[in-house]
Amino acid sequence: MAHFAKINEQNKVLTVNKVNDSDAPTEAAGQAFLERVHNWPAHLWIQTSYNTLENTHRLGGTPFRGNYASLRSTWDPENQIFWRAQPYPSWTKDIPNAKWQSPLGPRPSLTEEQESQNQANTHGWVYEWDEDAYQADNSTGWVLTNTRA
Repeated sequence: MAHFAKINEQNKVLTVNKVNDSDAPTEAAGQAFLERVHNWPAHLWIQTSYNTLENTHRLGGTPFRGNYASLRSTWDPENQIFWRAQPYPSWTKDIPNAKWQSPLGPRPSLTEEQESQNQANTHGWVYEWDEDAYQADNSTGWVLTNTRA
């Protein structure tokens, strides 16, 4: 099965359709097929890979277009990437990894003690992004939270 995202002129993903491989041996053939069936312009159907997330193919294959298209995601024709919605205003695109990046870098790691407490189910330590804290002091943003408290 091939998957195609139906996008609008603003590059917003409206839906994703499955197409039999026989109807879409190439992207252009799939686009033409979908235009005939759905009466939606061929250039607004973009092929996507069900197995691609953050520019990694989950089965070890070649990643395709950064991420699998989904509702509320956006097509970036310049970088050939489907982007999920921006999680926070301060986050920017990490194009090589097809994901949003906080201005302070990746989520901090938990300590061994925190991991041990999580595994024992006595705590639920997790770092969460606090946009208000970042806007007030751009040296902060990742906040350690106990979700079991």
